[in-house]
Amino acid sequence: MSKPVRAVSAAIYHEGRFLLVRRGRAPALGLYAFPGGRVEAGETLEEAVRREVMEETSATIDGVRHLVDLDLASETATGTVEFVLSVHAASFSGGTIQAGDDADAVAWFSLDDMAHLPLAGSVLKIARDIASGRTDR
Repeated sequence: MSKPVRAVSAAIYHEGRFLLVRRGRAPALGLYAFPGGRVEAGETLEEAVRREVMEETSATIDGVRHLVDLDLASETATGTVEFVLSVHAASFSGGTIQAGDDADAVAWFSLDDMAHLPLAGSVLKIARDIASGRTDR
């Protein structure tokens, strides 16, 4: 079995809303998720989070902190790809939000909004934990 692909995402909470992207490619095609993607060779997880957020949303972030690692699998035409997704919390520090890279839409959503969206995996649970302060260590 091949080594899992390292990936990152950022749960960016700002003024009571989370920044989400609608995925334009697999994995999670068409689903809303925290911005993120694969870690490139030589990058730290934090560097990857900052780069991916910038590429997908044009946002800059601060206060990046690791929350949880999730083991995920994605079906492709050639088989199953295993991912280790490192989810981070971050604060919005600036930028004009616009969809880029493999995101086909980006917007700010409240928890109530998110409850009615097609979301990837544990996005809503993580967002609820952040909004309620349950992720502080």
